[in-house]
Amino acid sequence: MQQPTRNPEALLLWMTFVMSLVFAVWQALLNNFVIERALFTGAEIGMLQSLREVPGFLAFSAIFVLLLIKEQAFALLSLALLCIGVGITGFFPQVLGLYLTTILMSVGFHYFETINQSLTLQWVDKSQTAGFMGKAMSWRAAAALGGYGSIWLVMTVFKLDYVWMYSLIGALGLLMVITLYCYFPKFNTGEVQHKKIILRKRYWLYYLLTFFSGARRQIFMVFAGFMMVEKFGYSVSEITALFLINYVVNLLFAPAIGRFIGRIGERHALTLEYIGLVLLFISYALVEDGHMAAALYVIDHLLFAMAIAIKTYFQKIADPKDIAATMSVSFTINHIAAVVIPVLLGVLWLSSPAAVFYIGAGLAACSLLLARLVPKAPAPGRELSWHKALVAETQQQEAG
Repeated sequence: MQQPTRNPEALLLWMTFVMSLVFAVWQALLNNFVIERALFTGAEIGMLQSLREVPGFLAFSAIFVLLLIKEQAFALLSLALLCIGVGITGFFPQVLGLYLTTILMSVGFHYFETINQSLTLQWVDKSQTAGFMGKAMSWRAAAALGGYGSIWLVMTVFKLDYVWMYSLIGALGLLMVITLYCYFPKFNTGEVQHKKIILRKRYWLYYLLTFFSGARRQIFMVFAGFMMVEKFGYSVSEITALFLINYVVNLLFAPAIGRFIGRIGERHALTLEYIGLVLLFISYALVEDGHMAAALYVIDHLLFAMAIAIKTYFQKIADPKDIAATMSVSFTINHIAAVVIPVLLGVLWLSSPAAVFYIGAGLAACSLLLARLVPKAPAPGRELSWHKALVAETQQQEAG
């Protein structure tokens, strides 16, 4: 009999923990590291973030890698690559070096996220997915808190340099990946997955929701944090404190948000998220107080937890055999705009930071319109809000 601590859900949670621990340190240090050591401006940070998203744009290639390696092993291998990329970042404090280490880290990160989402939708029952994803977000938060605590310990208490912080967290993450590989057995993924690129007409709403989610999320990830350092002069410790607050909030509320989505449904959850994001992006454009900007950042980060609803919507409408292939394609769709937006808006940032956030508000408004097309009870054959009426009409005609 399989031990409870060695089940697929536990592996998903521990892999998520490692990813968040390592990535959180990279993200928390990034803006200060590139400004202090590589003298980045908005243009360079935009280019770096665009390069970071190129592997996400190429995530569809994961389906071809799965011809050679099982999903579970692929996830762990990708996680190891992420740890190596972060671990060597501090040794290359130049523009070109940072671009290259970021790409290496990003290949591991995006392949892992692609496969992790695929495994979650295959291993977790539909009725439990929203709640499980909320629980996984709380694990991410706990890991990130550990990462930020390590930043405080290494850089504030022991006064060590960036290179030590990056190296230590990368090595720790790699050790944990090896432990997971040795500890957990190989699990069955259930339905045999298609090993080819799949684009289905009936998934078009999911594709569009994913596209706009990637576009506006890039504005938040790239420019909201950069604003804190450039406009309001936040130090490493202050940025880390802000991230700590973010993840404490997620640790406390993410599981409840997952259960809340399960109760109210995807349509209402996404509607609430996008209304909030429109207001938040407009507020970013207008804010002149550093404390108010920090409050907006925390609320923004919490609202993104509602994006769980996009994944559970797809799980409910999908053919189980399509999940791995569609997750690979959806990551590419998510990153189409993400590859272009940071570098273009990085240039716009030099003349008008507010305009960047107004564009974000516009993208969130597009997502809001799309969210209203999500049915209250998604299912195969009922992918859109008007399909319920069409299905009922068809059933009446057949009965007649």
